[in-house]
Amino acid sequence: MSSPRRVLLGVCGGIAAYKAAQIVRCLQERGAEVRCILTRAASAFVTPLTLEVLSGHHVYQEEYLSANGSGRELHLDAASWGEVLLVAPATAHVLARLALGLADDFLSTTALAFQSRLVVAPAMHESMWDHPAVQGHAQALRERGVEFVGPVHGRLASGDEGTGRLAEPEVIADATLGLGRSASWNRRRVVVTAGPTREPLDPVRFLSNRSSGRMGFALAAAAAARGAAVQLVSGPVALDTPFGVERVDVVTAREMEAAVLAKAADADVIIMAAAVADFRPRERRDQKIKKVDGAPTLELESTHDILRGLGEAAPQAYRVGFAAETEDFEVEAERKLREKGADMIVANDVSRSDVGFAATDNEVTILRAGMGAERIPRLPKREVAERILDAVEAALEARADSA
Repeated sequence: MSSPRRVLLGVCGGIAAYKAAQIVRCLQERGAEVRCILTRAASAFVTPLTLEVLSGHHVYQEEYLSANGSGRELHLDAASWGEVLLVAPATAHVLARLALGLADDFLSTTALAFQSRLVVAPAMHESMWDHPAVQGHAQALRERGVEFVGPVHGRLASGDEGTGRLAEPEVIADATLGLGRSASWNRRRVVVTAGPTREPLDPVRFLSNRSSGRMGFALAAAAAARGAAVQLVSGPVALDTPFGVERVDVVTAREMEAAVLAKAADADVIIMAAAVADFRPRERRDQKIKKVDGAPTLELESTHDILRGLGEAAPQAYRVGFAAETEDFEVEAERKLREKGADMIVANDVSRSDVGFAATDNEVTILRAGMGAERIPRLPKREVAERILDAVEAALEARADSA
């Protein structure tokens, strides 16, 4: 089945409605054409003009008949145009109306007439999301095949912490478009690591690095969108789990190694995108190191090289490592390719602020044994992830042909 390219976005009246503009952009960046439906309540949070300018289409509100005099009912036209109906944010009120089949505005009448996929991204306070009535409506919708994205745990509009936050626009866009994409990696099992590790000095201090985890999360999302069963092992990062990905959170290099090795034996592809600490304190103090005691002498020891160990733990897997360097990054990548037994090394220059740690873009060089370097220019990290997976896929096909 091809990826849906015509998305109807229904925006409901909640504070998270302000993210509708970003959702439109994320869908467009993934190749979708978007038309928006704005409920009466939603228009208090985001204007029709904003969504009309961004989408390039008239925004449906409460019109009934086409303005061209054809007599066509607009909600039927909208329902027949869309390949997927995404409701984001979906309030408790709208979930109830969808579950009960009520049809008293443009969005609900369109939803009743809609014959394709329906995706909802709820957003509300945790106490509302947990209410038995809301959970009952959500369950009824799931049983009818409606797909849910979130809600996720995080800081809510009220200032409270809990589950009820709208999933990130990128995650919503991936879920809306990713399920229908070509399942070229169907039945493949992929392990991806992401983010930094933290090596404790004492109960309040640790050694770490500036990795945001964005590249690893982009790779996990891209692999899941291709149909793979993806297990993401992540260090401490402030990112939502990509849609369709199983996530394991770890803190230290030792914990990351244990999590990867637990999954390595069954993996077809292992991508080590995490910035794993090379060293840790030899001794972890049980109590906070006091300033009055003077500057401590810090003795370090090497952590295990997880990528190098995968040659024995997962010889069947295609193993990809990353080389985040500040100088001579291609030379260092070639050395790592030889010494670590990897099938591929992805090298990038993290000294550059535009493509280094925490940047939204990346620029990398892919190196494989016996092959020349493939340079990927500066692109958004999701697009870089797709290029990396394309290179992995080509290598897997070549391996299968030579077997």
